[in-house]
Amino acid sequence: MENQKSNSSLKVVIAVLSLLLLGSLFYIYKLTTDTSTLENVVKTEKTEKENVLKDLQELKTTYDAAIAENTSMSDELIAEREKVVNLISQLEKSKGTVAELSKYRGQYNALQVKMNSLMQEVDVLKKENQSLTTNLDSTKVVLEDTKNYTKTLVGQNEELTKTVEKASKLTISNLKTSAYKKRSSGKEIATEKASRADILKVSFTIAENAVAKTGDKQYYVQVIDSKNNVLGDKATATFGENSLTYSFITTVQYENKSVQVTENLPGKDFAKGTYFVNVFDKNELVSKTSFTLK
Repeated sequence: MENQKSNSSLKVVIAVLSLLLLGSLFYIYKLTTDTSTLENVVKTEKTEKENVLKDLQELKTTYDAAIAENTSMSDELIAEREKVVNLISQLEKSKGTVAELSKYRGQYNALQVKMNSLMQEVDVLKKENQSLTTNLDSTKVVLEDTKNYTKTLVGQNEELTKTVEKASKLTISNLKTSAYKKRSSGKEIATEKASRADILKVSFTIAENAVAKTGDKQYYVQVIDSKNNVLGDKATATFGENSLTYSFITTVQYENKSVQVTENLPGKDFAKGTYFVNVFDKNELVSKTSFTLK
């Protein structure tokens, strides 16, 4: 009888121990599973935080490069970059929970959309600036060519050459200048020697033009000697903001037909060297030539 009671008690103890063992195994399994899940969550949060930080750093780098180009949008770009910098600072200090990371990812997406819009505007400005730069370079080339051309006038006057745009514009051709020695008899003898010359004879032709206006035409003739002196009257005419120092004025009665013009410029002690002769219609240079006295 006692043996039966002992066996029953032993079975109860074994049953209790089995239940305790099963409970312990279940607890250990649950604890292991929860720990693994927690580790995965922490690992995922850490990875997402690093990804968002990386994306934000790329945004900042893009803004830095755009700001360095110094466009008219620099202030707006700097303001947006500051938003990115502030968000980076907040994210670095955060615990990086799932909820926080979701919020930061949403803010990053909004900043990304704004940056794409701004970069499109920057690209448009860059293209416009490139076009302006090309135009400026072309203007510089034209200005430099003009500067070199005006040096042929020995620095006295800027050359005011304009393209003939209207059919009624008169054309000057065959501009020639020769030196002469006038004898007491009145006879003029051509010479190339400065010491013998006492007259410079300037001649040119006004071409026929059936549609040009008829009437008096005035031309300003400028003769510059080898010493850079304007000969003759040395008078000055003003045309708007421009002025012209000339040797003499010749007035021609024009009637739509070809006209030969010849004027004498008397003088003495002519210098040796190259002379420049320019004919102006008001302030527009219409013809030029040069000659040399020995």
